[in-house]
Amino acid sequence: MMHPTRTNLLLLKERKTSVVGSVAILKRRRQALIREFLATRKPLLETREAIRERYAAGLQRLQLSLGHEGVDYVASLVPVNRQDPGLKMTPGNVLGLKFSEVTLSQSVVRTPLERGFDFRTPTPHLDEALHLFETIVAEMLDTAVYEAKLKRLEAELRKISRRIRVLEERVMPRLQSDLHSIVQYLGEREREAHFCLKRFKQRTAKD
Repeated sequence: MMHPTRTNLLLLKERKTSVVGSVAILKRRRQALIREFLATRKPLLETREAIRERYAAGLQRLQLSLGHEGVDYVASLVPVNRQDPGLKMTPGNVLGLKFSEVTLSQSVVRTPLERGFDFRTPTPHLDEALHLFETIVAEMLDTAVYEAKLKRLEAELRKISRRIRVLEERVMPRLQSDLHSIVQYLGEREREAHFCLKRFKQRTAKD
């Protein structure tokens, strides 16, 4: 405990006010982060569900294409269908938190004319499969951005919650205890001084 003086009592009161203010600020920031977390989580879940559905549909179209065109023909298209969409990592920011975003110089979803083979030769199943898988890649890149944001938000939420817990469960009780002890000590000193003064006045009156 600090030395029980009025100066230290004032210092403790100021510190308590500062801690209460800090807790209020941290709780407001935590609420803002929670709202952003929930807003980011919703499109992520929707995108994941869409990816699952497109992946199932893409596999079905691919199986139909393999049955018509054959494995060798489909495999021969792999080298001519490679693409470099110009993937780059750029810094992102959400509520002052930095994370990495994925940006592309061009879309990974191409038209039949942009692919390196004559789309009129195979059945439409192959074109549909390619379109679905390219769409899946684009959505997975979008998902990566959401996941990066969510991880950053989750880490910050954990950190702020720990700080709030420390302030409320450790710092504040200790300050309250020190304040109570000093107030009690000073109160006893005042009563003793008042009692001594009263006795002094009584003795002086008798003399």
